[in-house]
Amino acid sequence: MSHATAEMQPALSTPAGTEVTLRDDERQRCEVWTRVMGYHRPVASFNIGKQGEFHERVHFVEAPAH
Repeated sequence: MSHATAEMQPALSTPAGTEVTLRDDERQRCEVWTRVMGYHRPVASFNIGKQGEFHERVHFVEAPAH
């Protein structure tokens, strides 16, 4: 099995249609990374101004070419 295939497998097996609910003490922070100046960095390491710029980013979907 390749490494990429292993990453796509679910960490928790539940029956279809079953919702998993976690208490706050069971959760962990999700670290968000973004590409800056050609390399990847965690957003948490940005200064307050760069974090603000990151949150103001506008996501768009490009229309398909005809």
